[in-house]
Amino acid sequence: MYDQSKLSELIRFALVDAGSIVIDVYPGDGDWTRLFSDIVGPEGQVTSFVPAEVADFKNDPVGNMQTLAKEPGRENVQAVSADLVAMAEATRPADVVWLHLFYHDLHTALIQKKGATAADFNRAVYERLKPGGFYVIVDHAAAAGTGLSDTQSLHRIDPASVRKEVEAAGFVLDAESTILANKEDAHSMKVFDPSIKGQTDRFAFRFMKL
Repeated sequence: MYDQSKLSELIRFALVDAGSIVIDVYPGDGDWTRLFSDIVGPEGQVTSFVPAEVADFKNDPVGNMQTLAKEPGRENVQAVSADLVAMAEATRPADVVWLHLFYHDLHTALIQKKGATAADFNRAVYERLKPGGFYVIVDHAAAAGTGLSDTQSLHRIDPASVRKEVEAAGFVLDAESTILANKEDAHSMKVFDPSIKGQTDRFAFRFMKL
């Protein structure tokens, strides 16, 4: 996770507030789910959505989120797992759909193994968001002009490609943030490489459903 100042800025950027309905897609260890749970309070809800495409991982991501939802004070959290493209049917209408370091995976063999595409998922997000709702994406940046070529090998994606794909689903870019930018990142290393892990150049987009 990030230092407190960056966490606070990202939460403000995501426009998550008391009473918000949030879907945290591919929640990992659940850190963002917990943060959002604290913010939205008893009048809000956080759905920790584990794509079925990764549900069989050895670390039991679905079980972990079910356990998280049973923690004291997490009555506003629910764990849900379904195929990515079935997210709209498996969740309730949301104010915010949050993707942290996951969008690039929509272009990998692992996530596409059930036939899902980025276009399919973006349409599912559009369907699930309330009018005026926000689709917030934070991801590892690839070099400008590389498009989708580094998604599988480096786990990076060209921000311009993300914007093009999401806007094609009907969204409008509402804001972008450079708070996680790192000009020292040459964009040539895999994001897990020890020399850059945790310090990759990252972009943040907030799209709106009109």
